[in-house]
Amino acid sequence: MTQTVSDFFWERLRQWGVRRIYGYPGDGINGLLGALDRAGDAFELVQVRHEEMAAFMASAHAKFTGELGVCLATSGPGASHLLTGLYDARLDHMPVLAIVGQQARTAIGAHYQQELDLVSMFKDVAGAFTGMASVPAQVRHLVDRAVRIALGERRVTALILPNDLQVLPMEQPPRKHGAVFSGVGWSPPEVVPRQADLERAAEILNSGSKVAMLVGAGARDATDEVIAVADRLGAGCAKALLGKQVLPDDLSWVTGSIGLLGTKPSYDLMMECDTFLMLGSGFPYAEFLPKEGQARGVQVDIDPGMQSIRFPSEVNLTGDVKATLGAILPLLQQKADETWREQIASWKADWEETLHERAMVSANPVNPQRVFTELSPRIPDRAILTSDSGSCANWFARDIRIRRGMMASVSGGLASMGAGVPYAIAAKFAHPERPVIASVGDGAMQMSNMAELITIAKYWQRWSDPRFVVCVLNNQDLNQVTWEQRVMEGNPKFEATQNLPDVPYHRFAEMIGLEGIFVDDPEALGPAWDKALASRRPVVLEVKTDPDVPPLPPHITLEHAKKFTSMLAKGDPDETSVIKGAVKQVMANVFGDDRK
Repeated sequence: MTQTVSDFFWERLRQWGVRRIYGYPGDGINGLLGALDRAGDAFELVQVRHEEMAAFMASAHAKFTGELGVCLATSGPGASHLLTGLYDARLDHMPVLAIVGQQARTAIGAHYQQELDLVSMFKDVAGAFTGMASVPAQVRHLVDRAVRIALGERRVTALILPNDLQVLPMEQPPRKHGAVFSGVGWSPPEVVPRQADLERAAEILNSGSKVAMLVGAGARDATDEVIAVADRLGAGCAKALLGKQVLPDDLSWVTGSIGLLGTKPSYDLMMECDTFLMLGSGFPYAEFLPKEGQARGVQVDIDPGMQSIRFPSEVNLTGDVKATLGAILPLLQQKADETWREQIASWKADWEETLHERAMVSANPVNPQRVFTELSPRIPDRAILTSDSGSCANWFARDIRIRRGMMASVSGGLASMGAGVPYAIAAKFAHPERPVIASVGDGAMQMSNMAELITIAKYWQRWSDPRFVVCVLNNQDLNQVTWEQRVMEGNPKFEATQNLPDVPYHRFAEMIGLEGIFVDDPEALGPAWDKALASRRPVVLEVKTDPDVPPLPPHITLEHAKKFTSMLAKGDPDETSVIKGAVKQVMANVFGDDRK
């Protein structure tokens, strides 16, 4: 049988090590789908409910494996649906390849049905490389470049294959002028800064008496090295949300998340340090980092474009975090004074007590923070956790205590709604032997994640460990934005945009063959988590939570307090319960600590 372009295409991706594709069919990729079927068990195609979810899964696959994530969509609307998930990968520096169909070459430029200018459309999100094939002999080098660039630069790339081209006989490049002969293969380099630069950085770090560190996703494979450097420097360490899995939270000097979703000890750490070491993080909110001139800074990042854009470091080291820390460790002097770490441990102990007290405050009917404090000690070893964007991310960031061996991630740079469940699905396909837990708000469930429960129902029996829990916080409110309207803008809740219909998510789960659990009593939370984590099939745990429990940031400025007061003067539709919830969460005391 003559090898078609599509047959060659999949064989080339197999040579690159691709084994799983997330996608959805359409006539623009029928040739590719036929060849994928002929490839047999060489690949696993995960059929999603929507192309956007396929792109989120490809992004998450890259995050949880370090491999290339691959998504597949048809021409026109299928291709355009991919964009949000691809931007998630782009902003979090994940290697993802998007494969899309296009109308026949003879129709391009004729305003044909489902014809979009895909090269222009992907130009931004896949700016590192977007290739459209026009002849069979071109496909070889397009595949090789798209994969190598995606892996080597940790970027999104895109390949566009017209549908008539997909079924043509494959042709190798001719041996003549104008043809190229590409090959398969790429290995990640070990990038370490020059010795002179390491010595300059070590001088700064050795001179500090109050060293603060911030770790991000770039340090995810460097846990031991981060701990060794922190112990040598007597440092405290905060974690960007994408760096949550880097350090276990049982270390007394690990202060947890930073920023709007962060902890007070992380804020105090940054405000009182005299030296700052930033490792593999693009954390965006500079107001939560040391003030310019307060601390001397060193930053390590593989991407020079991410250096000194949040904090003006004196020394910027371009390199792998793991290798760079290994190289600099012998140059660092052991700090003998434990005063700084003792202070950090004291801050952390006070904060953990505060978190527990806030979680146990009564609410109507369930305090959302308690959902996570009840879960945290119950998380199975080596579990993978995901969270959607929204108020659930606040509790996920602050109240989930990571242990060694766990993994966790979210939509970071894009902070998109709708990523929680597809991230969890991709995690489970990548690691079917590990428990997976997703935390999702009702807004994201209604937007897209509810449909992906069907994907779970379709595939879960393939997974060697069936433990898979989707926890839905049902408060009938787009809660994060509601509180931003109140505290950031000083406006009352706008019911026309914020109120959500009540949906029985647990019953939908039962209807499609999953297990459903409903909780509207805080005392039932612990047993509900126990039941969910012991189930032999995926579970939707729906908790009826109180929308008027404020997702407090670690530090509220006087300006925020004024906005909140202004909102109350204007009359909020939930004013009574909002005031009660705020008072219960000791907001008045937080307002009194203004450190602008």
